[in-house]
Amino acid sequence: MKIYTRKGDKGKTGVFGGSREFKNSPRIECIGTLDEVNSTIGLLRAKLGEEHAWQANLHRIQKDLMDMMSRLARPSISKKENTNPEPKDGAAFCEQWLDEMEEAMSSPSDYFVLPGGNEVSALCHVCRTQIRRGERNLVTLMQEDPDCVKDYVLAYINRLSDLFFTMARAEMDKHGVAEEKWNLFLYKRKKNRTAK
Repeated sequence: MKIYTRKGDKGKTGVFGGSREFKNSPRIECIGTLDEVNSTIGLLRAKLGEEHAWQANLHRIQKDLMDMMSRLARPSISKKENTNPEPKDGAAFCEQWLDEMEEAMSSPSDYFVLPGGNEVSALCHVCRTQIRRGERNLVTLMQEDPDCVKDYVLAYINRLSDLFFTMARAEMDKHGVAEEKWNLFLYKRKKNRTAK
């Protein structure tokens, strides 16, 4: 079987259920951005090495992204059912991992930091910003097809950006790389002003 079909040569692609959409539609933009995130996570995993403690969780995130992309590829008007798993506990999974990393670090996440540090930390920030773009695409798709974008997907994607921010910090903390801090988080600044 050949990998190419020639069906997309005129700027449209197939979506779940058999209909076709332009390749720059909100649905395809959203799926494409999450696919980009998934590829960058794959690069991060390759950089980390097979024995790294993050591998199993990152592998789970990659599979969950594939399941969510398949769900987003199904227009809500489609009569065909999608039987792929729904990672409804994704946000809770991220929160547990976030809490574990925060507890293990020498300082709390109080500041916006300049992306960078070392290669792994910088890659985590690339994932974080791609996820934020994916979230913006999700909102656009939600406005076009509200029933397609489930609450658990929005929550999971939102939490993933926090997760990769914290992963970047954890990597720097582990290797003793100093953070380049920019500003306190807004809620921290408000709390400081109130305390005074």
